[in-house]
Amino acid sequence: MRVRRLIVEPGGIVPWHNHADRSALIVTVKGEIMEYASTCAAPIVRSAGEVARELPATSHWWKNLSTEPVELLSFDILHDSADTNM
Repeated sequence: MRVRRLIVEPGGIVPWHNHADRSALIVTVKGEIMEYASTCAAPIVRSAGEVARELPATSHWWKNLSTEPVELLSFDILHDSADTNM
């Protein structure tokens, strides 16, 4: 299990990526951020207190359109190619 804390400054982005090798949960701790996902026609507003599921079929990116920093916690299981049990 890996946990990462991300601070996305106003105008900042989390670049386009996918979850083909790992699912994840993203908790919006503080602020509001937009998610642009390959599985949705319109952007998704992610607000403080929400949890977003990132599944293997998900490709997406995030952008902070607000004037305040956004805090996110990312929980995933990092695939370790050296681990023969995964």
